[in-house]
Amino acid sequence: MKELTKAEEQVMQVLWDLKKGFVKDVLDQLPEPKPAYNTVSTIVRILEKKGFVSYTAYGKTHEYFPLVEKDEYRHFYLKNFMSGYFGGSFKRLVSFFAKEENMDIQELEEMLKHVKQDINKKEDE
Repeated sequence: MKELTKAEEQVMQVLWDLKKGFVKDVLDQLPEPKPAYNTVSTIVRILEKKGFVSYTAYGKTHEYFPLVEKDEYRHFYLKNFMSGYFGGSFKRLVSFFAKEENMDIQELEEMLKHVKQDINKKEDE
């Protein structure tokens, strides 16, 4: 899997929310200032070449849908981010954010509580 550019990720976020849609549907969901229709169409075709989306053809019109699930890409992206910036260490990541956000002990304990709850949920599944 390849990492997406900012523009590609923005289009994928819309397609993940829509589940499927035409270029016009994607364009309608993008924030102002909206890019040109042809720009969005080009990005969608790039995403298709990268294997992130496919389409159903209705004559000359294409309805696009994601092939890669949002959670699948999130996992890939975070794994690359963690290894690239924090040597794959969750401890370094938490330490970085604790320092950057001036988190106190109570906030860190609250975060740890949420992490433990998520781990327990995953184990129960």
